Amino acid sequence: MSFFQTLQDATREERETLFNLPIIHQALLGQVTLESYRAFLSQAYYHVRHTVPLMMACGARLPTRLEWLRAAVCDYIEDEYGHEQWVLDDLRACGADADAVRDGQPGTPIELMVAFLYDLIARGNPVGLFGMVNVLEGTSIALATHAADSIRQRLELPATAFSYLSSHGSLDIGHMETYRKLMDRVDDPHDQAAVIHASKVVYRLYTEMFRDLPGVQVNTLEESAHATL
Repeated sequence: MSFFQTLQDATREERETLFNLPIIHQALLGQVTLESYRAFLSQAYYHVRHTVPLMMACGARLPTRLEWLRAAVCDYIEDEYGHEQWVLDDLRACGADADAVRDGQPGTPIELMVAFLYDLIARGNPVGLFGMVNVLEGTSIALATHAADSIRQRLELPATAFSYLSSHGSLDIGHMETYRKLMDRVDDPHDQAAVIHASKVVYRLYTEMFRDLPGVQVNTLEESAHATL
């Protein structure tokens, strides 16, 4: 079995817990409130702004035997640079105070997630950062593909309020295919264990972030139960 598939199997419980949250079901139906969408963007900003610094730290600490992975990190950095500005622009298009978000503090789950990743790179195995990639890109593909248009229509927001989410739908689909190929080249058991562990931790903290978002509009339980990815 490929390591990518092993990773998906090892994190199935955490992934299903995330995607079975009521707020995720409601998002897939486009039933989130403006307050909830703004809160999601705010928390997204607090982790997206660390994507490039985390990748830079990871690349600097990778051993020579993983030079091929360092090259991939450089490509990720080029693709991800500046995306936090997209989030701020979306917040402005939603009528939110983007400057206050920029100067503010994340919720506890995102603060812990970012701290965990920096510590993992500094004191643990930097390859583990790719566990974050597994979670965030996989989640953004699902939300962008299935939720962005329905949320926009329900809230009657302009397309400019969804540049981060919509762009990551197509962008991360390509990234995920590249990611699959990269992970299938990771053959060291310690590196594999680090990726699986980090993925599990990030899934749990990202799930807590969604649980902390303001409530969503509730129509019928039947609609929520039939929302599918």
